[in-house]
Amino acid sequence: MTYDHLKETKLSSEPMYQGTFINISRDKIRLPNGNESTRVVIRHPGAACVLAVTENDEVVLVRQWRYAADQAVLELPAGKLDAGEDPAVCALRELAEETPYTADSVKLLHTFYTAVGFCDEKMYLYQAQGVRLGSTLSNDEDEITETVLMSREAVKSALANDEIRDAKTLAGLQYWLLNS
Repeated sequence: MTYDHLKETKLSSEPMYQGTFINISRDKIRLPNGNESTRVVIRHPGAACVLAVTENDEVVLVRQWRYAADQAVLELPAGKLDAGEDPAVCALRELAEETPYTADSVKLLHTFYTAVGFCDEKMYLYQAQGVRLGSTLSNDEDEITETVLMSREAVKSALANDEIRDAKTLAGLQYWLLNS
């Protein structure tokens, strides 16, 4: 099914910021009713996150400081895609970089946009298979994380107490609680 009757068409684009991995532009668009408007858009290479569960049925999370939120946030291991990188490879790499865990493979659960109103970042949510200790990788130089293992009951309690606020993590944990 197409929704061309809702399509907004780009007429022009003015770069506002060119960064190392994001670009921001102000686009002039034509609305479906013929009127013109503007959209400020963040272009992002995409990212992958991984739902990894240990043999003891504990989910592997990371806690890290998120400057934009000005707080430490509990999250699924995740990271941006490198140019041309397969999202599954990214998910496995991020698990191994951010935690002492590794996995044999990953299975794609969902793809979704993280902030569709102003950003084109597409997130790939994977479930890790064959999760075990043994990573030899480490975090990027500008990334400091703490590994946190949580049981189902601990996750339910954290959710009830509003301790988990990251969208990708909420999606992954809800999948784990409902489908396992």
